[in-house]
Amino acid sequence: MEIQEILASQKAFFNSNATKSIDFRIAQLTKIKKVLKDNEALLYKAIYDDFGKSEFETYLTELSLLYHEINNSIDNIEKWSKRKKVSTGFVNFPAKSYIIPEPLGSTLIIGAWNYPYQLSLVPAITSLAAGNTVILKPSELPARTSAVMAKLINENFASEYFCVVEGGIEETTELLNQKFDKIFFTGSTTVGKIVYQAAAKHLTPVTLELGGKSPTFVLADTDIKMTAKRIVWAKFLNAGQTCIAPDYILVDKAIESRFLQALKEEIKANYKEKDVKAENYLQIINSKNFDRLIKLLDSNKIYHGGTTNEVERFISPTIMHNITFEDEVMEDEIFGPLLPVLSFTNLDEAIKKVKSRPKPLSCYIYTKSSKSADKLLSEISFGGGAVNDSLMHLSNSKLPFGGVGGSGIGNYHGKAGFDSFTHFKSILDKSFLLEPSIKYAPYSDMKKKIIKWFLE
Repeated sequence: MEIQEILASQKAFFNSNATKSIDFRIAQLTKIKKVLKDNEALLYKAIYDDFGKSEFETYLTELSLLYHEINNSIDNIEKWSKRKKVSTGFVNFPAKSYIIPEPLGSTLIIGAWNYPYQLSLVPAITSLAAGNTVILKPSELPARTSAVMAKLINENFASEYFCVVEGGIEETTELLNQKFDKIFFTGSTTVGKIVYQAAAKHLTPVTLELGGKSPTFVLADTDIKMTAKRIVWAKFLNAGQTCIAPDYILVDKAIESRFLQALKEEIKANYKEKDVKAENYLQIINSKNFDRLIKLLDSNKIYHGGTTNEVERFISPTIMHNITFEDEVMEDEIFGPLLPVLSFTNLDEAIKKVKSRPKPLSCYIYTKSSKSADKLLSEISFGGGAVNDSLMHLSNSKLPFGGVGGSGIGNYHGKAGFDSFTHFKSILDKSFLLEPSIKYAPYSDMKKKIIKWFLE
């Protein structure tokens, strides 16, 4: 079917009101979970073939989050979809007021390549839970994961309800030319601007999950060993190809040498310098990104790592030191296994530097001082983050996930995701029993005084 035909059929199906039934939504989510469960072997093989991701890491960072989102939605759809009573006030007496959550309609989900299952299917699941129809466009870069998602979804669900459209720029452009009721995009800020401009032509609401250079502050009073352990895991998970990975470190000069040594020891304990096919380490997604990362490797500033293999698209976990904000590696989001470490002697100056740059998607703070943590949290604007940990805020579905400014628009996960695909319709429901004359002509000073008395 052509894209226009698929969308037309989805609009017709949505207008039949079938998707608004809570029982229908739960049944479909249950079916999605069964399809995923029954085909885990296919999912594991496809993502391994694309960039060497192990079953353990695929389950940890992809499938477990899908199953959690499905279970959470099934458990809460009825509560999230209920009318919510709100107070009415004396002005409209006698009456009642309430808010009705209703699905937006036909939605487009454009997924990202770095976590191809999670970043495509979590928003799709959320949209379906809210009662919408979905056209899903996965990233074409991991071609095998895109193909397996298309196979599993298109063979098990009617295209008028849930459909995967594969392809590249041409297909994405055609999709963006259509009028959807909501567009959800995960990817780069550059492409996010294109999506936003296309949506504006139709006044289509968007959620943009973008990226940015996420800073990590390491203060002098931190637990150095534990800090290094958590940062190394978070940075080099998925070979650094994570939108909320610590992009660079700002460490107090007083502990810089000890901290660098701790990072090095943690890397050596967990990663083999030349082990391309490691259980806990991935390839770079393609040659274009491999070449981009190689250009950022300044051999004079490598503290540890720097081993590369072009054929295998392998770059070892690498620490770079003696870095300044003027270095090339600090210009754009790294999105790879390179960790620049900058030192500071004045925290206020470090904060000023971060605030002078675009607002990041995440920020991480390592300190034993709640006062220092609060200072950083209150002064720096960012999407979300953690104190004394990295990445793990993503695992709590009660925390809305999203960016701010250049790092994104809108949130999802859990209730926040349901809300992002929902319109909240406000209703005043009034009785015929009484109608005060105060708002009707003829107007008078006395009526004005009475209104002011009520409203002021």
